[in-house]
Amino acid sequence: MKKFNIRKVLDGLTSSSSSAASLQSGNRENDMIQETLQSEHFQLCKTVRHGFPYQPSSMAFDPVQKILAIGTQSGALRLFGRAGVECFCQHESGSAVIQLEFLVNEGALVSALADDSIHLWNLRQKLPAVLHSLKFNRERITFCHLPFQSKWLYVGTERGNIHIVNVESFTLSGYVIMWNKAIELSSKTHPGPVVHISDNPMDEGKLLIGFECGIVVLWDLKSKKADYRYSYDEAIHSVAWHHEGKQFVCSHSDGTLTTWNIRAPAKPAQIITPHGKQPKDGKKPEPCKPILKVEYKTTRAGDPFMILCGGLSYDTVGRRACLTVMHGKSTAVLEMDYPIVDFLTLCETPYPNDFQEPYAVVVLLEKDLVLIDLAQIGYPIFENPYPLSIHESPVTCCEYFADCPAEVIPALYSVGSRQKRQGFSKKEWPISGGNWGQGTLSFSEMIITGHADGSIKFWDASALMLQVLYKLKTAKVFEKPRSKEEKSSTEIVDEDPFAIQILSWCPESRVLCVAGVSAHVIVYRFSKQEVTTEVVQLLEVRMQCELNEVESPECGGEQASAVSTPGTQSSPQTSLPQSHPSTSSNNSSDGLRDNVPCLKVRSSPLKQSAGYQVELLIQLVWVSGEPPQQITSLAVNSAYGLVAFGNGNGLAVIDYLQKTLLLNMSIAELYGSTDPHHRQPRSPRKTRQPSAGLCDGNDASAAPEEKCKSPTGSGSPCNSDEDSKQKFIDRVKSKSKRISKTVANDFAKISRKINMIADQKDDARDNSFSRSRSSSVTSIDRESREVISSFYFCDSLSKKSETVAVPSLWVGTSLGSMLAIVLTVPSTPEQRMQQPLGVAFCGPVVRLKGGILRMAQLDASGTLLPHVYESWYEPNAPEEERERPQRRRPTSPPSSQENPDCQYAVVCSEKQAKVVAMPSQNCVYEHNITETSFVLRADVVTMTAGVGIACFCANGHIMTLSLPSLRPLLDVNYLPLTDMRIARTFCFSNQGQALYLTSPTEIQRITYIQETCDNLQEMLGELFTPVETPEAPNQGFFKGLFGGGAQSLDREDLFGEVSAGKASRSLAQHIPGPGGMEGMKGAASGVVGELARARIALDERGQKLGELEERTAAMMASADSFSKHAHDVMLKYKDKKWYQL
Repeated sequence: MKKFNIRKVLDGLTSSSSSAASLQSGNRENDMIQETLQSEHFQLCKTVRHGFPYQPSSMAFDPVQKILAIGTQSGALRLFGRAGVECFCQHESGSAVIQLEFLVNEGALVSALADDSIHLWNLRQKLPAVLHSLKFNRERITFCHLPFQSKWLYVGTERGNIHIVNVESFTLSGYVIMWNKAIELSSKTHPGPVVHISDNPMDEGKLLIGFECGIVVLWDLKSKKADYRYSYDEAIHSVAWHHEGKQFVCSHSDGTLTTWNIRAPAKPAQIITPHGKQPKDGKKPEPCKPILKVEYKTTRAGDPFMILCGGLSYDTVGRRACLTVMHGKSTAVLEMDYPIVDFLTLCETPYPNDFQEPYAVVVLLEKDLVLIDLAQIGYPIFENPYPLSIHESPVTCCEYFADCPAEVIPALYSVGSRQKRQGFSKKEWPISGGNWGQGTLSFSEMIITGHADGSIKFWDASALMLQVLYKLKTAKVFEKPRSKEEKSSTEIVDEDPFAIQILSWCPESRVLCVAGVSAHVIVYRFSKQEVTTEVVQLLEVRMQCELNEVESPECGGEQASAVSTPGTQSSPQTSLPQSHPSTSSNNSSDGLRDNVPCLKVRSSPLKQSAGYQVELLIQLVWVSGEPPQQITSLAVNSAYGLVAFGNGNGLAVIDYLQKTLLLNMSIAELYGSTDPHHRQPRSPRKTRQPSAGLCDGNDASAAPEEKCKSPTGSGSPCNSDEDSKQKFIDRVKSKSKRISKTVANDFAKISRKINMIADQKDDARDNSFSRSRSSSVTSIDRESREVISSFYFCDSLSKKSETVAVPSLWVGTSLGSMLAIVLTVPSTPEQRMQQPLGVAFCGPVVRLKGGILRMAQLDASGTLLPHVYESWYEPNAPEEERERPQRRRPTSPPSSQENPDCQYAVVCSEKQAKVVAMPSQNCVYEHNITETSFVLRADVVTMTAGVGIACFCANGHIMTLSLPSLRPLLDVNYLPLTDMRIARTFCFSNQGQALYLTSPTEIQRITYIQETCDNLQEMLGELFTPVETPEAPNQGFFKGLFGGGAQSLDREDLFGEVSAGKASRSLAQHIPGPGGMEGMKGAASGVVGELARARIALDERGQKLGELEERTAAMMASADSFSKHAHDVMLKYKDKKWYQL
């Protein structure tokens, strides 16, 4: 972490450091502001991970603790208990988890990985850790089996051998079952990998081994030989026992199930093909797809359950994955939305030798987790309490709000509860283990996610939990094409035309504004009443850029379309999907799409339920055959009733109360005479013919003389020489090489999959989502066109001559300029609805390196001024009942003659942060955040100890700066930018919280504040809770008398080092886990209550043992007395005959 110096001006001292925060000498009073934030207030750590485990690969369930574990292809483990009890842990190797085995009711879990290692996890602590690891060197692991209440783990390998591991010490036993001993000696072929291992439910000394080729062996562990061998022509996928241990079922690759009696290995007792068509002539059914897994569960009162996945007929092409439940004579085929990864049957007893009494099935799908109730007719599913639907439609943007108004979450929950689906099982969620954490946060938190299908979800994220509150579908306001053939030719994206691009939400007023990828903006108001909107209020905006930023020589004709010039709109022929016809190039406007929006608005009445309801729809329109540019920045303000949005053409300000366009202008017009950039007239739209029509002027803003001329005219900038043209092309190509392929590809996907030719792929970054657009455009290519990158509404002293704060709009651009616009807003609600708003331009306030990301405002004491807002009121209430609250605006202390500056503007860009005194516009503090990278996300955040700036850089660093002095307080290399998803979704919030989408299905939350890190252990839930193991089933009198009950096995005597010897050291390597001693300490602290109970039990046991000892002594004395009396009687009658008695 770099050391930074701060220039102090009170005593006239300066220090020379290029990256130091600077204080201008004219504002010495500013140094008197006392800052409370210190570096010791910050620490970075992960808190919780929400969502569905990405790319799941395996699953296990503890039937006593009622905990579910899911492993993934990236080596992650997700553990689930009751709602709100979740845990995430990660294997260091990152290899796929191929199998999981719980040590039932022991608070431990064994994981087997694709890199041939097995690991023992300690779950008795809040953050599970690896206690032991064992890495196999010579054999690949294919299957593991851990019997109930056993410490010996069977490990099957690809070579067909079975090794045995002691899970307490994680050492290998010398006892090995070799494949050539298990199969018949007459067999000439290798049986293949071990695909199944299980012990006989009624005899622990008998081990059932399934080989891939179709051979099953019943192995006697004591005699070390095979009792029986069962052979079938088709490959085996899984095996399941009947609880009495006399039969087992195998599933095969041809879609058949074979049932075997253990004492009749010659042929199967039964062969069935559940989904095969039975021929009438008695021939063998047609082969079906493989049955990947089967489970055989018995009940006391009725028929057994046979549950399987796969086995469908090959003629069911395109049919979704199914789970088949066979119960008695009924067969239910349950279709799933995604392919099945694994399933488990939940049973009442953990003992395999008792009636299983199944009550539910857990089905792990590729993108979902489903629980099926087996006890109710129709097999309904349980309502899932976990937040696993984040990825229901891909997340395209995300915002995080901490310290929300207290009434917002209940209001959203109230309207969202009416959206819940019906038809769920009436029983409680069966995965109910663990306990919630004790500690809580004092503030409420909310997450809002925007999705590719146009939906928006509101989540309650308080207390490290996540629960969906309300879902809004923005696509309802548009007409949906029934098929691809009916798709409108004006759409600018191939897929997901309703995808959400940017969100702007005011929690106090509950006004929501969203920008979509089809260049549309929707304003929503929150209402508790249902309404029917006959016609959606629509406002069409025509935005067109008339100026270029760099000199860009081009020529007409075929060569002009080969290279896309920065600062110009790409031609329709190359930038639009192929479904759009090419634009005709003549002087008339016939054939050109002009003044038409990208999406068609719904024409029928729109029924809007309680919740968010459409207030206004804004659409950008095509201009002279060119599609509208996607929106890059958005802001809404309820106090002024305004929405501002911008793109590469300029900005527009909409009055959503009066439903009028207040402002529509280019960026150059914002600068006026103070424009620092050398802008050339806009190049004409490129066509494939040498002649082209005239470009339309901007609506009411462009002068006639500014219209573009034909490229064939003598005044065209295209008439430059070939050398300058070639230099320009080389410069563009050299800069494009600086973008990595991953970033370029991701930007191409993010920009709505517009079909670009190879040389235009780099231009796609201009159309990407706002979270990643400005960062990459500005930092990679400083000469690209200037776009609007951020907005900020506030009451400020934007003009140097002002003494009273007035409504203002601050505008940030991708080339580092911050400009100010003063707004004249009528004071009373009546005047506000009748009088037009006034606008005055103040020009640039300050310039920074890199694109502007965030702006905020401090008062004279350095306190963050809250944004101006209007409190929520019911918009559908009658006028006489409507109580419209007054606008809330921050108050600023009056300026004095000595120090006229009473506000500070905080501006953060991709490279720098500056604090500017207002209204003098003097830069009082400056800090260079990064020289070699660029900032992706920056937020001005409020914490208990003060206010600061939080930044996330593309090089993975998370940094915080104090305000107003911009002192570096935290700099941690946390997460390198490996995926544009992270850049698009990373966001900070108040109270030291942040989050990002770590995978397409998961949200990772982190904290960067010390207080939360210290209290994290208390807030996290506990996975392991002390629970008594159920009693073993009674054998019954006759079974105990005649030996028909379960046979136990002394595995310690059989597999221990004394009898089995030591295993080869080269076979596997033992690795002590990082959670060894630390894990034990955590476990000790996590089970304090259990130890206390154990002490009490020991005391009671000792007391009972003392009483037993006294009774035993009394019995011994009584026995001695009886023995003495018996001896005396014997002596008395010793020599007497029988007739003398």
